[in-house]
Amino acid sequence: MDGCGVITCDVIDSSPIFLSGLTRVLQEAGIEVLSAETSLGDQPCRSAQVLLIDAIVVRPPGSAARLNRETAGRGVLIMYSEAPDPSLSELCGVYGLVSKSEPGPVLIEAVREVACRRPWPPVHTIGTAPAAAVRTLPGQPLSEREEQVLSQISHGLTHNQIATRLGISPHTVDTYVRRIRAKLDAGNKAELTRAALLLRLAG
Repeated sequence: MDGCGVITCDVIDSSPIFLSGLTRVLQEAGIEVLSAETSLGDQPCRSAQVLLIDAIVVRPPGSAARLNRETAGRGVLIMYSEAPDPSLSELCGVYGLVSKSEPGPVLIEAVREVACRRPWPPVHTIGTAPAAAVRTLPGQPLSEREEQVLSQISHGLTHNQIATRLGISPHTVDTYVRRIRAKLDAGNKAELTRAALLLRLAG
C-alpha cells in the first residue's frame, strides 16, 4: 500500500498521554512501533525505519548531537507544536516536519512517506501554494534575492540582521518579505518559517 513493505517506527514524545495515543494510532494503521519513549535518555531501537520525535526532546543541550549519532540509515520525522526551529531541518536524517495538531491520517501518511525516504510534506500547502513546488509556480517564482531573504529567515535572522548580511536596507527586506508572503500565500511568520524549512528540505 505504501510501497515500502511493513513499516517500523520508534516514537519519542515528551507527553506520555500524546505518546500513548499516537502509538495506538500508528499501530491501528499497520505501522509496527518498536519503541515508545518520552526522552532520548531511553535508548531508541536503532533497527526501526523511522524515528518520529518531538521537537521539544531535541532542545536540551547535547540532544541534537546525540540524535545525529543515532540516526544513521533512518528517516527522521520531527513533530512540532509551535513554529518549528529552522535548525531542525539540518539534523542528520531529517526528511520532514509535521505539526502535532494534524489529524491521525496525516501523521500516518507522513510516517509512510519518510519510511520510503521521501520528504514530507511532498506537495502539502503553505497557505495554498504547494510547498514542494514553490520555486516553479506559474508566474510566481521566487527571485534569487527573495530566495536569499527566505534562506536567512530559515536561519532565524531578524529583518535588520538580514539587511546587514545582504547589504540592503531593512525597508528593502520588508518589501522582499511582503512579496515572498504573497507568492507563497504565507499569512504569518510561522507559515513563512515553515515555507523556508520546506524549501531547504526539498533543495
